[in-house]
Amino acid sequence: MSGHVLVIGEALVDVVHRGDGRIDESPGGSPANVALALGRLGDTAHFLTQLGDDAHGEQVREWLAEAGVRVTSSATTRTATATAHLDDSGSARYEFDISWSLADAAPGRSGDIGIVHTGSIAALMDPGAAVVRAHLTEMRETSLITYDPNVRPALLPDHRRAVLDVESFVALADLVKASDEDLAWLYPDVDPLDVARSWLQQGPSVIVVTKGANGAFAVTRDGATQVPGRRVDVVDTVGAGDTFMSALIHGLLDLGLDSAESREKLRRIDGSALAELLRFSARAAAVTVSRPGADPPLLGELATLAPG
Repeated sequence: MSGHVLVIGEALVDVVHRGDGRIDESPGGSPANVALALGRLGDTAHFLTQLGDDAHGEQVREWLAEAGVRVTSSATTRTATATAHLDDSGSARYEFDISWSLADAAPGRSGDIGIVHTGSIAALMDPGAAVVRAHLTEMRETSLITYDPNVRPALLPDHRRAVLDVESFVALADLVKASDEDLAWLYPDVDPLDVARSWLQQGPSVIVVTKGANGAFAVTRDGATQVPGRRVDVVDTVGAGDTFMSALIHGLLDLGLDSAESREKLRRIDGSALAELLRFSARAAAVTVSRPGADPPLLGELATLAPG
């Protein structure tokens, strides 16, 4: 059994154009945000990524180190960037300058890792995506697998190929988290609940769908569990889904679901435990949207919030 989490995926620097004309630069990338948030929640997080030997790469490394995240990186000519344009509601539209390969990096001893997480660009952009898939296939023999597609349509010109790639990772995962926006792009005009039920048949034990201010639901073989959203003054939504994902992983660890040996226990998780897991994750995400950028909460901050 292990409380260690390995996150595999891209790290980059977000260049955020805000509605008031300000431009901010900060480290980010969906998997990097998850690793950071896990560190802030007090979990032992390892991060396998690709970074340049440049100022942006150093910025990312220092940012993760402050949360105690251990970074292993593959070399690249320059660290990736994502330019986000925020509308009046705080929602983001992204443009990316990124390449993705993990040719010269390895995750280390799999026996030390209880949960492996991936998602977003890392699972959809070759050649790195093929390497990520190979790592997950090997490591699921000893670890639980979590996955968040977190699709970036600007990087996915072939819709059909993207759907097939997402489904290949769904089939490897034990828990999948997706937003209703992800599902609307992947499966237009299909009810998110129907998508979740379909994905459940491909192998995972739990499918979680987030709906922004409207809460979230989870589907298992015993049925669906739903929780309402939390009222909060939204500054922007950057990193909210990643915070939700990290809180789900933290909750799995708290429940002792921290290795492949826990797979059957996760499959039998009861509705009350699942509802509490969703509520905890929603509280964490609510903190993130209440302040600018991907700035997930410390565990102590969540203890001061009402449980609803």
